[in-house]
Amino acid sequence: QVQLVESGGDSVQSGGSLKLACVASTQTYSKYYMGWFRQAPGKEREGIAAIDIDGTTKYVDSVKGRFTISRDNAKNSLFLQMNGLKPEDTATYYCAATGIRLQDEAFNVLWYNYWGQGTQVTVSS
Repeated sequence: QVQLVESGGDSVQSGGSLKLACVASTQTYSKYYMGWFRQAPGKEREGIAAIDIDGTTKYVDSVKGRFTISRDNAKNSLFLQMNGLKPEDTATYYCAATGIRLQDEAFNVLWYNYWGQGTQVTVSS
């Protein structure tokens, strides 16, 4: 069982930056594929960034060039640096983990076994 705890959500103005963090409670963190998802009110949860165990990253087009996913295996941590935030980025952000290679499923909600409780990001115009 892996517990994930996110932090770093806040309210910012359009164009601002935030860095989200997620800490995993496992000694085998380096073996997990990790992803960031978000869910806005009334919308489905969507994957936005993912990172393989070898550090390979993937992004959806809507955040490419603005968001950066990274991991620190020594600290069992996952990060999401968000720059150039827009009102449409407003959502609850979740980190997720899976022990299964991502391949084409990096943004598939069903692919991930473990989820954090979420952290709220609000971007005002």
